[in-house]
Amino acid sequence: MTALRPAAFATAALAVLTLSACATAADDDAAATSNATSDAAATSAPATTADAEADGSFTLYAGRDQELIDPLIEQFEADTGISVEVRYAGSTELAALLLEEGEASPADVFLSQDAGALGAVAKADMFATLPETVSETVPAGFTSTDGSWVGVTGRARVIVYDGEQLSAEEVPTTVAALTGEQWSSQVGIAPTNASFQSFVTALRVLEGEDAAREWLEGMSSNDVQIYAKNTPILEAANAGEIQLGLINHYYWYRMAAEIGTDNMRAQLAFPEPGDAGGIVNVTGAGLLNAASEDADALEFVEYLVSEPAQQYFVDNTYEYPLIDGVSAPEGLPALDTLTNPELDLSDLDSLGETTDLLVEVGLL
Repeated sequence: MTALRPAAFATAALAVLTLSACATAADDDAAATSNATSDAAATSAPATTADAEADGSFTLYAGRDQELIDPLIEQFEADTGISVEVRYAGSTELAALLLEEGEASPADVFLSQDAGALGAVAKADMFATLPETVSETVPAGFTSTDGSWVGVTGRARVIVYDGEQLSAEEVPTTVAALTGEQWSSQVGIAPTNASFQSFVTALRVLEGEDAAREWLEGMSSNDVQIYAKNTPILEAANAGEIQLGLINHYYWYRMAAEIGTDNMRAQLAFPEPGDAGGIVNVTGAGLLNAASEDADALEFVEYLVSEPAQQYFVDNTYEYPLIDGVSAPEGLPALDTLTNPELDLSDLDSLGETTDLLVEVGLL
């Protein structure tokens, strides 16, 4: 495995705030270079295992933590003999970079920590259509509807609370309740986090722009506490510094594995079914158009939804597996009890509008 040196991403950082505009710009760039490339190169091409080319290596853009993904890649390389060159950065950042690079991107596979970033890239027609042998491995509701990307693991949004200050019965069951006066300065969020941004996107999709803006403004005026990531929110709740926080479920399980469940002051509450605050987002992967006939890149995507890789994520991240034959971490509610039937994860592609809204209300 070769880790590519991270780019400065100055331009990509700007693109994060206007991801939808970048998607349009990427389309324009593709059109501007159409005289030098075939028209088919700017649209999604089906990936096939037949006649696929293999040169023993491919390039991965990974929006997940390097410490987590490196061991998985090393095992893949050992099992297959395929060399993987990796560029690590945040999922939103990498999605913006892909849109900026367009069809000239060196990436063959994009591994994202959330569906929103994948949707933004898919919306720009930069993904090849995955074979059904891959796309149908994961049940509907946890993957793309058009085969442009495949879900890898499930991550439930939850409310973490201080179990010493609050009983389970006192914890709000909806995110709307968090704007109540009794929770002033007692709620932690991470606006720059991709999972939080996907939640806000889901709120926009399910309840509309005005409702999302009203909720964000209500949280801001209620002196919401801002953190850089999910882990500091969990740590603050576990230390009694805040009473409530919005995080992904697995952060609690990681900490509990480190210090012991009995030593956890912080506890988890799952919002009521259908609430935007309790969506199940997914990590996922897509194959870039240029790699539509790259057997090595396709083999890695297939590997991500294989039993060994799914079990690796269960054991190391406590996320939900998305294929049959692999059990979820002990203690988690059944995945199908958390699914919102009114939300299509493919609709989380309007990440640019969400970041614009967060900037507008002063949370980003």
